[in-house]
Amino acid sequence: DRADAALGAAVAESKKRDWKLICAVVDSGANLVSFKRMDGAQLGSIQIAEHKARAAAKYRRETKVFENGVQGGALFLLTLDDVIASRGGILLMEGGKIAGAIGCSGGTGSQDEVVAKAGAATVK
Repeated sequence: DRADAALGAAVAESKKRDWKLICAVVDSGANLVSFKRMDGAQLGSIQIAEHKARAAAKYRRETKVFENGVQGGALFLLTLDDVIASRGGILLMEGGKIAGAIGCSGGTGSQDEVVAKAGAATVK
């Protein structure tokens, strides 16, 4: 239910801004829990949204960290399993613990991040 609430908030934010995105929620073990594809979103973003969520959960950090690292020259990050160097993967925290992660794709990295953060804000 919390995954669907996070996706609902993410989709509402995306619709408000007229962005067509795809969002996925994984549990703390990086397993897909729930998924939402908006009408008109690019199909290539299906796997990317899940990948962003999985990477955030597995590495216990926002995927923006990987983007910043690669842009700063830390290209070794690209050799790590399941890393994606693109913002839009955000941890879902509950009671100070990682409950999972949300990943969004289909817009610019900044747009994906805004929508993912809106979804993550619903999990307390």
